[in-house]
Amino acid sequence: MSKIDGQLGIITLNNPDKHNAFDDVLIADLTHALNLMEQSAQVRVVILAATGKSFSAGADLNWMKRIAAYSQAENLRDAMALGTLMQTLHGLTKPTIARVQGAAYGGGVGLIACCDIGIGTHQAAFSLSEVKLGLIPAVISPYVIAAIGERAAHRYFLTAEKFDAAAAYRLGLLHELAESEAAMDETIAQLCTALLNAGPHAQAEAKSLIAAVAHHPINGALVAETAQRIARIRASMEGKEGLAAFLEKRPPAWSSPTPDKKIKNVQ
Repeated sequence: MSKIDGQLGIITLNNPDKHNAFDDVLIADLTHALNLMEQSAQVRVVILAATGKSFSAGADLNWMKRIAAYSQAENLRDAMALGTLMQTLHGLTKPTIARVQGAAYGGGVGLIACCDIGIGTHQAAFSLSEVKLGLIPAVISPYVIAAIGERAAHRYFLTAEKFDAAAAYRLGLLHELAESEAAMDETIAQLCTALLNAGPHAQAEAKSLIAAVAHHPINGALVAETAQRIARIRASMEGKEGLAAFLEKRPPAWSSPTPDKKIKNVQ
């Protein structure tokens, strides 16, 4: 389920009876929704939320039964669909926020790791549970390892143990914790205010910058690359408008007209 509320694109996992578990239909629908948000000129920030007790409790049982009978070629096709979903979410040029109100297992952890910002309640719980089934968290691994680090991945990929919201915060999977869903929505509202007051082109370029710089050696090539990037942004229309607005002490053209609007019940 997805909707556009002003400049916010809200995508909600809405199968609470099955704890928003993954199957091929959810993967296709979520990928489609993300592509629509990316293409919308109106949407500035994308929020990924869920209804019910769980954010996403891993793979759907019926889907797992079908997978058990798949050939290697069918499994590859199925895994590539999930890989495309994760890559689409991670590669969105717009800021993304994961709103985590409950359990996130397996692919649910992957969704959070793919978002730019993760906010959760103290009731949230997590597990990379694949090895319990004789499987591995392969498709989500690039994003989860980037979020929590190799050392933590060694523990949680191998043990499949559950960890709580405090551990997720400590590991970097979540950026902030909230006492309740209402408090979480207030935090997300504050984040959206900040995001809507920043330059949209600059945000897309900042996301690209992180990918270009992370884990690369600081050498002449990287120095030249970063210099070229800032020179290009300074010469852009948005860069010129931002500097002019700062010097003239006025809001920039892209600034949200209602930055103090409260975001309530984002589901």
